[in-house]
Amino acid sequence: MSNNWRPATKLVHGGSLRSQFGETSEALYLTQGFVYENSEAAEARFKGETDGFIYARYASPTNDMFEKRMCMLEGAEEARATASGMAAVTAAIMCQLKAGDHIVAARALFGSCRWVVETLAPKYGIECTLIDGRDLANWEGAIRPNTRLFFLESPTNPTLEVVDIAGVAKLANQIGAKVVVDNVFATPLFQKPLELGAHIVVYSATKHIDGQGRCLGGVVLSDKKWIEEEFQEYYRHTGPALSPFNAWTMMKGLETLALRVKQQTASAGRIADFLAEQKQVAKVIYPGRKDHPQADIIARQMTGGSTMVAFELKGGKEAAFALQNALSVVKISNNLGDAKSLITHPGTTTHKNLNDEARAEMGIAAGTLRLSCGIEDTDDLIEDFAQALSKVQA
Repeated sequence: MSNNWRPATKLVHGGSLRSQFGETSEALYLTQGFVYENSEAAEARFKGETDGFIYARYASPTNDMFEKRMCMLEGAEEARATASGMAAVTAAIMCQLKAGDHIVAARALFGSCRWVVETLAPKYGIECTLIDGRDLANWEGAIRPNTRLFFLESPTNPTLEVVDIAGVAKLANQIGAKVVVDNVFATPLFQKPLELGAHIVVYSATKHIDGQGRCLGGVVLSDKKWIEEEFQEYYRHTGPALSPFNAWTMMKGLETLALRVKQQTASAGRIADFLAEQKQVAKVIYPGRKDHPQADIIARQMTGGSTMVAFELKGGKEAAFALQNALSVVKISNNLGDAKSLITHPGTTTHKNLNDEARAEMGIAAGTLRLSCGIEDTDDLIEDFAQALSKVQA
């Protein structure tokens, strides 16, 4: 395998492990356990004296292929696949913290991510400070002597704010803290957090990596030392492993990731421009537009826009619901990164558990909608929005 391959080639061939039968498509190993030639071989395997698989909760050939392919794409030394994106987030955060430690997190997070740092972690004596992550001064000002972890999404869910990953990593390195970045909205094609200085990257593979609405999955990527010394024992004993079937499905998704994301991003850019010109629309936020509030940071750390568009309608929740209900091609769903275009109203779905003040701090208004662009013909999507907007009062 060559690390000099370009991303699209890595997505098709990376990490492939063929059996003695020489199959073209990667084999699916549906097994919980593995057989040893003799007692001595089993003992040596458990001692770590010989390589090989022990139990599918720890590792399996199919998962290993998926993890290696993700490492090649991300530029990471090691990865572990998890049962969902939230399993990846929770494990990456909790494996390295103890009672008395402190997390600094950007407040603009997916609802479940925010619950982990704001509600779950404090139950175990881990303190948390939520900040406006757009300003590096806020990260620096929140540091305490016991700060051990910085956590962020960039772009954020759902309002596509951007955080200066390199700047946050520099602050973390000064105090010996780790930076965990949820890179779902950028995809590994448009942003490389590890190259920017982050220590750990997490994905919900359910999103763009699968990309076709089939199954759940997640992945945690970092350097070999951190995975082996901080993550592996937590992963092994708490059991968030990805099933081999889902890992195989994710590999099939990776083969077309570059093609899908290219089309999705092209559509997102055109739809963002179209929406920005409509009288019913109060605001459009898209990382590929020059009017994005953090266009300078985007230019430094992203190589493409996004498959996502956030926009706000002037008529609030009533207008947002009217638009969603009038759409034909675009479907209402809280998922994203799918081959099908999907739209959701964050205030009543993904971020419904936040109070009005918290949603306002994150820029989620009553009329805010989050669009995940699919691979349909872009003109059909624009026509769908045009007819739906005609039913919304300005």
